[in-house]
Amino acid sequence: MNYIEVSGLRKTFTVRKKREKGKLLRKKETVEALKDVSFSVEKGELLGYIGPNGAGKSTTVKILSGILTPDGGEVSVGGRVPWKDRKEYVKHIGVVFGQRSQLWWDVPIIDSFSLLKDIYRIPADAYKDRLEELTEALQIEELLRTPLRLLSLGQRMKAELCGSLLHRPELLFLDEPTIGLDAVSKLALRDFLKKENAEHGTTVMLTTHDMEDIAALCSRVMVLGHGRKLFDGKLQTLLDRYDYDHKVSARYEDEDSGNIDHLIASMYKDLDL
Repeated sequence: MNYIEVSGLRKTFTVRKKREKGKLLRKKETVEALKDVSFSVEKGELLGYIGPNGAGKSTTVKILSGILTPDGGEVSVGGRVPWKDRKEYVKHIGVVFGQRSQLWWDVPIIDSFSLLKDIYRIPADAYKDRLEELTEALQIEELLRTPLRLLSLGQRMKAELCGSLLHRPELLFLDEPTIGLDAVSKLALRDFLKKENAEHGTTVMLTTHDMEDIAALCSRVMVLGHGRKLFDGKLQTLLDRYDYDHKVSARYEDEDSGNIDHLIASMYKDLDL
């Protein structure tokens, strides 16, 4: 049985449009964020979940993490329904939501980690070993006594990832985990995620616009667009099908040989555009 099973997932939102000039009330509009989305993920898999802004990626992750309740469809993660068994369910997941922090802004990050230790009821010895492992791998040992507000964006992302992994979750949701990181830090973070996935069997759902992250980490990708699943398969299959280019050579000899408009029209005809 697959670790994550999603069938016919649907979610709609009602949004208020900008008030029209001369109108007292704003009109309402129903937006379908997810339209009958189905997929499955095996335990220990590292899945890239990609698509343009507004495609429904974050809505899917919020449903899978138990934050939102869908309007239709079924979801099972490790035999649990996220929004029904939330108290037990969240013990087994970790989430990094881009710019949304789970750490406290004005206190040293070690204090936030200590609070997370108590929230997840991590034994003292296990917490100490895990904290040393994560801070060394993410290179944030020297930042533990620094308040979150004084860290750079890249440093904050490392701290957020560390906080999400302290309790050794079975499932990790990552939303743009390498945002703000320099090239060297990106490579180190990718190596860390590969190691975490390989050594602990952590299932990872990675949402990102950085295709280098996808290429480095994920053998399988799922593409979402306008709330519908557009593609689900191996990354190389996606690249072979959609990532292509044309090389065109043209020579314009003199005025009598033709005009530019005719030449461009011929090029488009050859390319079947």
